[in-house]
Amino acid sequence: MSSREVNRRSVLSGIAATTVAATGAMAAASPAQAAPATTATPERLRGYTVPLSARGVANLAPKPPWFYVGDALGVEFFTTPAAAAAALPTGLEPDLAQPGRGFAMWVEWQFAATPADWLDPTYSQYSEFLIFLDATYQGRPVAWCPFIYVDNDNSMARGWVQGFPKKMGQIRQTRAYNVESQAAPVVGPGGKFGGTLTAGGRRLAEVAVTLQERTTGLPALTKPLVNLRHFPRLTAGQQDNPAVHELAQSVLGTLKIDNSWIGTGDLRFFPSPREEIADLPIQRVGVGFRGSLSYTVNDLQILG
Repeated sequence: MSSREVNRRSVLSGIAATTVAATGAMAAASPAQAAPATTATPERLRGYTVPLSARGVANLAPKPPWFYVGDALGVEFFTTPAAAAAALPTGLEPDLAQPGRGFAMWVEWQFAATPADWLDPTYSQYSEFLIFLDATYQGRPVAWCPFIYVDNDNSMARGWVQGFPKKMGQIRQTRAYNVESQAAPVVGPGGKFGGTLTAGGRRLAEVAVTLQERTTGLPALTKPLVNLRHFPRLTAGQQDNPAVHELAQSVLGTLKIDNSWIGTGDLRFFPSPREEIADLPIQRVGVGFRGSLSYTVNDLQILG
């Protein structure tokens, strides 16, 4: 029996009972029998994302909160306004204040969901490359992420839950250490850092940054981040009608940024037959930057 039918019968039973009480008729009649309640059968398998399992530890991404800390390297760039506009989803519009502005960023992350997850480096560490484009949502400046790559499957699962369109890639950036060496740059004036992105056996992007002076914050993280949560259907006749398709704003709790530097930068994108990063032709580059950041993810805001 459908819930609509149950509700209809409950209403009719209430009307009948009221009528009987008002007229005094059928005083000895037996009370109406209530319709049985229907509840969904609880899932016996456990977990937050697939695979659900008996103990709930095999899932790719455990239940939030998720804690992140990392070192970021990146460059501001400007593509053509037409290319930037073509990369925006329905609901977002170009930011006319700085048409075609974006950021390319490399991050070496360490993640934890339970205490001391960092003691399992294979699980907790990963590298990431992502692009942000300036946009607006209902007139409000935001940042949109059209492309993002990681080298860890549990990071990809967490990204899809949040709406980040993560793909697998090979991401590397220059490391710095707390000891002077000819094998590493200094985190200071004149320090030179590089980064690369490869996917499908092809080089897609590379960056070079020379640090000049300290700053506060990171240039790429000055606006709210908006993503698109999209999960399609496989059912025939429903494949153009996704189960979930909604804009969502990231909620970065307890965001902290430290040891931030800016300087000059160089950025290159390379074409690939199954990628579209090079469809954002670089017209010029702006500031280069490097810094450390941390935040917590335990929520997001659905925009529509």
